[in-house]
Amino acid sequence: MPGNALTRLRIAITAFFALDGFVFAGWVVRIPDIKHQTHASAGTLGLALLGVSAGAVVTMTLTGRMCRRFGSHQVTVVCAVLLSLSVALPPLAHSAVALGAVLLLFGAAYGGINVAFNSAAVDLVAALGRPVMPSFHAAFSLGGMIGAGLGGLIAGTLSPTRHLLGLTLVGLLVTVVAGRALLRHEPPVPPDRPRPRPETGAPRRRDTRARGLVVVFGLIALCTAYGEGAMADWGALHLQQDLAASSGTAAAGYSCFALAMTVGRLSGTALLERLGRARTVIAGGTTAAAGMLLGSLAPSVWAALIGFAVTGLGLANLFPVAVERAGALAGPSGVAVASTLGYGGMLLGPPTIGFMAEWFSLPAALSSVAALAAVAAAIGVTTRGVLRGDTGLPGARSSVRP
Repeated sequence: MPGNALTRLRIAITAFFALDGFVFAGWVVRIPDIKHQTHASAGTLGLALLGVSAGAVVTMTLTGRMCRRFGSHQVTVVCAVLLSLSVALPPLAHSAVALGAVLLLFGAAYGGINVAFNSAAVDLVAALGRPVMPSFHAAFSLGGMIGAGLGGLIAGTLSPTRHLLGLTLVGLLVTVVAGRALLRHEPPVPPDRPRPRPETGAPRRRDTRARGLVVVFGLIALCTAYGEGAMADWGALHLQQDLAASSGTAAAGYSCFALAMTVGRLSGTALLERLGRARTVIAGGTTAAAGMLLGSLAPSVWAALIGFAVTGLGLANLFPVAVERAGALAGPSGVAVASTLGYGGMLLGPPTIGFMAEWFSLPAALSSVAALAAVAAAIGVTTRGVLRGDTGLPGARSSVRP
């Protein structure tokens, strides 16, 4: 595929990553208004919000097959349309049951597009021969920051109905423009991709090993997403409750984390080219573990904020590397498994932190983020060869410089 076509594909896929973050963040900032509209209690709202998680997890497990059958580009466009349309539905719900139903559809579209555009990105990364996966995830982070910031600014002037309908229009517009570039081209096939060997018996052993490695990389994604979910839900409370920070300073805690993660992903390609995947994962997990220990156990607010920022830098490139390696080993199915485990970590983090805070303390509970970051680093140590691309598996794409 010509270089200019690959460039157009990269721009289009980046646009879908940014759109996903923008739409999801725009919905999140209107949750308090939707809660008031549906007259839901905190517990009932929590059950309704599980619709997003349930829809995402179920769809993620199916989207890998859909990508293999119809193509990741086609599935990305269809899911983008569904995501754009479904984000306008929550303001139409006037009960928690109805809200849960529409969020099930929204979550299904969200989970589907995450697997589809990550699968498309894995193919493009292999064709480019450069580790550019973090740049796509940086676009998601930037889209989320813009969506949350813009949503916060207009929340007082626009109703949830008009705001989320605006997201629908933006989403459909981006889908039309970026989707044309995707649908014009088939996913690129790297010229050096190995072909499966016909020997009997060997494919089963290789397939079993590939599935095991995909799960291992999914665990790295889980450790990373656990930290993201914990920081989003508990970071501000820790600053305010344990360190007596003001509301404004406490709110800046997650901003420091998210901004540092975005910066880390923007510089992720250069970092991967310099250090390679294995050392990036090991160094990132170690850095995040040290940062979170500082953030959770520091006696002052400013030391904790520095710790949150260091944690964001450390975690920034672990998820992109894990998904890229899983996709290189097993295609869209590998992306689906890693994404599902990662999303499971994001769901697992907040309630686990809550239970641990009840049993011990919130600072002690937040230190579990450091423990899982250390686990990710340890996995990086034990899978150095695979992270460098030395898999010995047919169909594994190792054209990206390790």
